[in-house]
Amino acid sequence: MSSTPLSILKSVFGYSHFRLEQENSINAVLRGEDAFVLMPTGGGKSLCYQVPALCLSGLTVVISPLIALMKDQVDALVLNGVSAAVLNSSIPQHIQAQIIGQVGRGEIKLLYIAPERLFAEGFMGWLKQQNISLFAIDEAHCISQWGHDFRPEYLQLSVLKREFPKVPIIALTATADTITRKDIIEKLKILPKNVFVSSFNRANLRYFVEPKRKAYQRIKKIIEARPNESGIIYTLTRSSAESIALALAKDGISALPYHAGLDQEMRAKHQDMFLRDDVKIICATIAFGMGIDKSNVRFIIHHDLPKNIESYYQETGRAGRDGVQSDVILLFSGGDVIKLRSFCQIEDNPAQTRILVAKLQQMANYCEAHTCRRQWLMNYFGEQYEPPCNSCDVCLGERETIDGTVIAQKILSAIFRTNERYGGGYIVELLRGTSKVKLEHLNLKTFGIGKDIRDADWRFYIRELIARGIISKTDDEYPILKLNDKSYEILQGKQSIQLSKPAEPVEREARKPRTRDRKLNAAYDSDLFEKLRTLRYGIAKRENVPAFMILSDSTLIELATFLPMNMEDIRTISGFGTVKTEKYGQEFIHEITGYCQENNLKTKVENKLLFDHQVAKSEKRYEERKGTSNFDTRRTSLDMFRSGLSVIEIAAERLLGVGTIEGHLAFYIPSGEIVLEDIVTEEKAKAIRAVLRAQGWKKGESQRPIKDALGDEYSYGE
Repeated sequence: MSSTPLSILKSVFGYSHFRLEQENSINAVLRGEDAFVLMPTGGGKSLCYQVPALCLSGLTVVISPLIALMKDQVDALVLNGVSAAVLNSSIPQHIQAQIIGQVGRGEIKLLYIAPERLFAEGFMGWLKQQNISLFAIDEAHCISQWGHDFRPEYLQLSVLKREFPKVPIIALTATADTITRKDIIEKLKILPKNVFVSSFNRANLRYFVEPKRKAYQRIKKIIEARPNESGIIYTLTRSSAESIALALAKDGISALPYHAGLDQEMRAKHQDMFLRDDVKIICATIAFGMGIDKSNVRFIIHHDLPKNIESYYQETGRAGRDGVQSDVILLFSGGDVIKLRSFCQIEDNPAQTRILVAKLQQMANYCEAHTCRRQWLMNYFGEQYEPPCNSCDVCLGERETIDGTVIAQKILSAIFRTNERYGGGYIVELLRGTSKVKLEHLNLKTFGIGKDIRDADWRFYIRELIARGIISKTDDEYPILKLNDKSYEILQGKQSIQLSKPAEPVEREARKPRTRDRKLNAAYDSDLFEKLRTLRYGIAKRENVPAFMILSDSTLIELATFLPMNMEDIRTISGFGTVKTEKYGQEFIHEITGYCQENNLKTKVENKLLFDHQVAKSEKRYEERKGTSNFDTRRTSLDMFRSGLSVIEIAAERLLGVGTIEGHLAFYIPSGEIVLEDIVTEEKAKAIRAVLRAQGWKKGESQRPIKDALGDEYSYGE
């Protein structure tokens, strides 16, 4: 090792402390051990292999499926004075030959390649002749069939341990639920002690879900409330990406489309213009953004529903990668769920189809939930979070409630009178008394009794009743609404209910000029920030690179907060490593000192050390709290069960209820970590199934009739 990790972090990348699980994962690699790193987008995954690459004497090979990300990361490393290169199909042959020569002479520290290149004829043999210190597998979720972006070629990466048994491997991803995580770890045979899972919480993101109505007008207002800020609008189809971009351009908003229907040259041009801030808005299908490292994206709008939570989390993670507050807004329509189900059908692979359909339903559940969005997302990934977050539409909304008993009774009556055979859309048509209702239902008492309430509001009420368990919904391709015990209590007048009052989308406060940043929790001068942003843009043009690669918005905010006046002071600012300080330091100092003289301001650099300490302390405290997550408490019960303890013994040992322990263990049945028969005897399982079938029970309905039919010998947990 030529240098310590901390000295590399400071001198090359300009950061004073490690974040999340960075240091632990780096140390594992430097011990020569394999590691798995799950860290949220923007959390600094790349440093987990870039820092040890610069500590070790040989070559680090980074395997990634994302060509755009490879180029961005190599450009960013070169700006920091690191020798890095990329080998992929987009590089001319003579340049590839030069790079191969540089690697052979030991002049390259990090080499980025696609998995296909690794298995190209002769390449593995060439690699064996090099001094390889580390393999980094980025986007490691591609290894698992449970992942949202499974790639068969990634399964071949296990060959690396056979061909290079003494070279450590670090696998990294930002999106993997519990089952996917387990699959990756098993396939790569990574020891439990070297599994590093950081918090999924993106504290700087604000989450909003809104009904999709007058979608274009809403999108336009969102953009107009954020002048001069970069954003991505995700659409399901190419035509939507094109039409929205064209409409925005006609309305004077800088926007371009990006999708697979454009030729490669046009896609590259549009992407490059967005990266360099020459265009502010990209309207794109999911073809855009995989690996885009633009750190100053301030908002993401989903015009259509993502296919699963993992994709949603990954796409929203392209906002605020620099840690500055950013917004993610999803426009939701139940019709999108039906539309997307057709995309989930994998021919001759029913198992994969079931996985995709289940993940789509989870995405719909998130949109229909009336609980903290942040808590919902983090629970999905096995992490506990206590609301309110004060940064999602639910927690910020302080929703006004109304007595919704009569409204609920009308909906429930409509479901009952149509024999529980229709979905939410048809029930709304019936209540509104439209011409789409079947002839046999025209004489029902519920026909047209809801003309005074808007279509969108009826749909809103139905979603809330589903979310609160008052209406059940089947998991079929076209979900059917069903009644349950709670339904009949309200329908029969035994129970009243308060419902949220539907509200028109509220215009978010325009965030520029902004004088306080959530991450810094410190006042900064917004006028100076704009001057520094203009300076950065000019330098980026001169250097022919995207502006965010020169310095991030987060770094500009620190400059506008602490006002460094000399080269020594500017070295304390995050992002100013040795190379960038020497190249750009004086220009920024000149801008800051001139502004401070004009406005009679003094430096506040003495506060920077205290700020760094507070940030590090806050992140450490959060990581410690994360140790008490749902994932960990369930895992504890699982480990105790595997050691031979019974459910009752575990409950007594942990001072928890038997039902709680049964719930912990049930969580691991779908993944196969526990076999059902390990908890419920075959005889009991057979009897339970028989009663379930006899009563036509559906998921979400009350279990009480089943329990009553079975008797006291059966528990609810069983």
